[in-house]
Amino acid sequence: MTPDRAPVRILVCDDHAVVRAGLLALLDSAPDIEVVGEAGTGEEALALAAKLTPDVVLMDLQLGEGIDGVETTRRLTSVPGTSLHILVLTTYDTDADITRAIEAGATGYLLKAERPDELFAAIHAAAEGRTALSPPVASRVMANLRRPRPTLTDRERDILAQLARGIGNRDIARALHISEATVKTHLRRIYDKLGVDTRAGAVAIAKERRLVP
Repeated sequence: MTPDRAPVRILVCDDHAVVRAGLLALLDSAPDIEVVGEAGTGEEALALAAKLTPDVVLMDLQLGEGIDGVETTRRLTSVPGTSLHILVLTTYDTDADITRAIEAGATGYLLKAERPDELFAAIHAAAEGRTALSPPVASRVMANLRRPRPTLTDRERDILAQLARGIGNRDIARALHISEATVKTHLRRIYDKLGVDTRAGAVAIAKERRLVP
């Protein structure tokens, strides 16, 4: 640790105990980084962040039971006056995952395949409020920024609204007076436009972009 700089205080949030143990051992070897706590769920991360006031939360996206990393990030960054920063550390690099995390307030997005020195540098960058992205993630972000965001048709918005209500394909078809096969065709187009491959992903993106009530 350098004498003129306080260590970056880290809270690690990952639902796998073995992964947390490995991260704690790795971070313990890093200069100017101090792990102040570890959480296995989003709810635990919220409670510990309020109690320990870390500078950075190292956040996994998939947290098993309870709220996921994106929702945890949104709640942590929405606290008025907070100086906390979220650095996502995950194996997931789909457009939907990246978009959801960044829109929720994540300062950085790093893949678990990165080298330790890159993780340390990203932690310091995040603590200073600077964006830290893995090269593959940065490439995806730039590509998405250059590509116009696709618009949904009125029918696709109708179907998306039904999805958000938790309605199945058959009932959607009945409600909109179309065939179930047509519903499936529209769903494929919706998934393609939103960059997702599941109903849950489509609903999550739609709510974040306020495409549905």
